[in-house]
Amino acid sequence: MQLVVGVRMVEKVFSVAKGLKPGNYILIDGVPCKVVDVESSKPGKHGAAKMRITAIGIFEGQKKTLLSPGDADVEVPIIERKTVQIMSVSGKTAQVMDSQTYEMYEMEIPDELLNQAAPGKEAEIIEAMGRRKMERIR
Repeated sequence: MQLVVGVRMVEKVFSVAKGLKPGNYILIDGVPCKVVDVESSKPGKHGAAKMRITAIGIFEGQKKTLLSPGDADVEVPIIERKTVQIMSVSGKTAQVMDSQTYEMYEMEIPDELLNQAAPGKEAEIIEAMGRRKMERIR
């Protein structure tokens, strides 16, 4: 789902920090991440509850932590999953075609999927913030 505002595509929306659960997505320092742990501290006499959100980047795999008040807004990336067909493979790069728009582009094949990649097979990709990553090959 992408929201169109004027001519530009919106890449993120906002959510309340206390509504996040493991498995949700969040933007930390401009990096789209998948939430793996949410810890909440009790509100004190003069303050709101704090949330410690631990997440792992979906593209680089780095661990990130966000400390935020429970009622604060956090950025949530718009994540799109697509099915593409692999047209050709050369080294660690595959030329793929989007099954819906017939758009052709090249993308890197992750090391763990390299032996499964072959022309004619379908692959699932994840797209967020203008970046793409191959998730699995069917």
